[in-house]
Amino acid sequence: TKWGYFGLVSIENTLIRTVLPLASREKTKKCLLRNISTADYDSHLFSSLQKQITAYFEGNYVNFNTNIPLMLAGFSKFGASILTACRDITFGQTISYRQLASKAGHPDAARPTGSVVAQNPIPLIIPCHRVLRSDGSMGGFSAPGGVTLKKRLLTLEKQTT
Repeated sequence: TKWGYFGLVSIENTLIRTVLPLASREKTKKCLLRNISTADYDSHLFSSLQKQITAYFEGNYVNFNTNIPLMLAGFSKFGASILTACRDITFGQTISYRQLASKAGHPDAARPTGSVVAQNPIPLIIPCHRVLRSDGSMGGFSAPGGVTLKKRLLTLEKQTT
């Protein structure tokens, strides 16, 4: 992408991990394949999604296809419900952790929602960067680049909408 190397990993056509853009292909590959023993490179993996990701980082309006199957292995029913609800946050919009918890059917779980969002294995496709604190401040961002990257992603979306 214009921002660097973005990575995708899947198992049997189910997306399991993404890595937001990093400066080098090797660094992206290392982050992407963490705890994965073997992998085959496929430049055609989710080709339509790859086009959407490229368009996103070029500053185009993109709502990522929700038909792409995601694997949220290792997450509890609660965690999966939070990440599934997060996936529905529209491009250019933000919500609070409390609002996300409510949207997922857990209105009193803002703090645990933040913990789940911090473990999101599929950033951008599950747009956790769009979740803010109730006071509108950034909160955290566990992806490489941290809160600086979160602000940059939100700025890109605000300029596009």
